[in-house]
Amino acid sequence: MTLHPALAGPRTSLRAYAAESARPLVSLVFITPLLCVYELAGVMLGPTALRNGADTWLRGLLEWLGFGQYFLLPVLACSILLAWHHTRRDSWQLQGGVLTTMLLECMLFAFVLFGLAHLQRAFFAPITVAITGTSATAEMLVTTSRLIGYCGAGIYEELLFRLILLPSIAAAFRSLAFSRRSSLCGAIIVTSLIFSAAHYHAFAQGGYAFDWYTFSFRFVAGLFFAGLFVTRGFGIAVGTHSLYDIFVEII
Repeated sequence: MTLHPALAGPRTSLRAYAAESARPLVSLVFITPLLCVYELAGVMLGPTALRNGADTWLRGLLEWLGFGQYFLLPVLACSILLAWHHTRRDSWQLQGGVLTTMLLECMLFAFVLFGLAHLQRAFFAPITVAITGTSATAEMLVTTSRLIGYCGAGIYEELLFRLILLPSIAAAFRSLAFSRRSSLCGAIIVTSLIFSAAHYHAFAQGGYAFDWYTFSFRFVAGLFFAGLFVTRGFGIAVGTHSLYDIFVEII
């Protein structure tokens, strides 16, 4: 039974929002603008489009299976969320205002992770080298390409590491007679390690050179995103991931 907003207390409203925003259908509607921007930009930019490792791996797997259609991957991503929605037997109706609140929540979590990054830097600051000699126009084009790429990173990295791998690895732990909680914790740790490693050229073409500073932070970020996925749903994890990357690029 749903209470009238005037009769619902703050705790009831918060619980209702938490449940609504975690629904697969709401997650799909929430990430659709990011998905459209990323995929349409990929069509326009062609080979120069910035691709993340998860996107490249998933498309490579589909091509290996004989399915090379460009838009098949985003269609499959949407289909997974719709199938999840169907198995839950959720309502097809959406509550007004939930998407705006989700955006604000993602911004809050992104700034929390941004703060964690600065906290880590205070204890373990890497040596950086300034890059000079780049024109303002070229720099703007690179920045724009990265911002578009971050939209896809939030979607496909969360799709691969959290929506697909995390439940699969948890199920594998469960088959080995681990408890439900231990299986979930083990899956979160394993997927966070894989998520961090996937950013380096040893595992992904065009990846970064390995160093422990960035690896340790990306592992922590993987734990953070996995926690959001488990407690707040796929949409919040995707939105936080994309916004964090965008904040880092801009700020």
